[in-house]
Amino acid sequence: MEITHRRVLNIALPIVLSNVTVPLLGLVDTGVVGQLGRAEPIGAVGIGAVILTSIYWIFGFLRMGTSGLVAQSHGAGDGAQVGAHLLRALTIAGIAGLVLILLQLPIFWAAFRLAPASGEVESLARDYLAIRIWGAPATIGLYAITGWLIAIERTRAVLALQVLQNGLNVGLDVWFVLGIGMGVTGVAWATLIAEWAGLMLGLWLARHALRAAITAARNAATLFARDKLNRLLRVNGDIMIRSVLLQASFTSFLFLGAAQGDVTLAANQVLVQFLAITAFALDGFAFAAESLVGQAVGAYRPEKVRRASIVTSQWGVGGAIVLGLVFWFGGGAIIDLLTTAPEVRAEARQYLVWMGFAPLIGVASWMYDGIFIGATLTREMRLAMLQAVAVYVAAILILPPLMGNHGLWAALMILNAARGATMARMYMRAEAAATARA
Repeated sequence: MEITHRRVLNIALPIVLSNVTVPLLGLVDTGVVGQLGRAEPIGAVGIGAVILTSIYWIFGFLRMGTSGLVAQSHGAGDGAQVGAHLLRALTIAGIAGLVLILLQLPIFWAAFRLAPASGEVESLARDYLAIRIWGAPATIGLYAITGWLIAIERTRAVLALQVLQNGLNVGLDVWFVLGIGMGVTGVAWATLIAEWAGLMLGLWLARHALRAAITAARNAATLFARDKLNRLLRVNGDIMIRSVLLQASFTSFLFLGAAQGDVTLAANQVLVQFLAITAFALDGFAFAAESLVGQAVGAYRPEKVRRASIVTSQWGVGGAIVLGLVFWFGGGAIIDLLTTAPEVRAEARQYLVWMGFAPLIGVASWMYDGIFIGATLTREMRLAMLQAVAVYVAAILILPPLMGNHGLWAALMILNAARGATMARMYMRAEAAATARA
């Protein structure tokens, strides 16, 4: 099948739409408990969600790793391995989820030591976490299923998963909390039920591939052969290290912003939402690159690797330009929507100029991430991130003392630019991956 602009949009647009539902769910969770008229339930749901999101994020590599491996098998026409990769990833997800359930007490104890709260907020948050932790296998499993669906270009199914899961969550939120007065535990039960409902739909969507994988494997030893597991662990291990480095860099940016004062910290938090909007908008084109590049590598077609990289990147750059213009000319209005505090509004406007450039500076890093995931160049991703972080650390040491918060934002822009530049130097390895066994 030819790699056309229409095909790229068919993959990307459902991802962009599904991403829109993610922040809406957080708004509904907060809004529902906000109707209880007390601050403690809002804080409990907020801190509980942050704790679980941080824990589950560690296993986000299953989404990216599964996508690259499945796309290559799909491109090679190896239907059995298309399902086998998913089955292996789901096995890892199940084991990881069970481990988190078994270790929940020490995990939550450590979390509250790192992020202490008042006695009532912590008590409510513990009630929330004690329920939601039972969704760990489902949430982590959905990472794998989402990667699998992206790899085989079924992104409309990803949208359907998000709509079902988040729609059910919202409906149950309203019923459990406002209808029958369950409070914070109602929010937790709503999310738990929605997570498992999402996993059930995901398994149903993948039923034919999973059945083919089980049928093709002579036994468990064949399905979980050492070479297959070693490749899965290597790919996912590289992605996990890269992601930890990226998250550590971003966390350091937030922590260093706190040293600039409460108003600057709040302004930075408002502006960070611009980066979230950029990620939600451009993810679709990066995911399209994962799928199309991976299929081209699996089919041993280096010319299609280049075609996929060019076409998806054209849309990525176009999206970045549009976002930059929106932020440049409409950023003030967005700031006013996000905060009513006059001093925070004024402070955020001082650094708004960075938001106009951020999409264009960061688009290369997003697109190369997608290209390298599709080609399973995860070692290169890890090495590129190490080099970019070294540049970022140097920028952090030099620029904020000279430029204050402007220096902090400049360092973050340098991190994203360095990520794109270091991967650009290794791009030809993606095309070479399609000829390695030709």
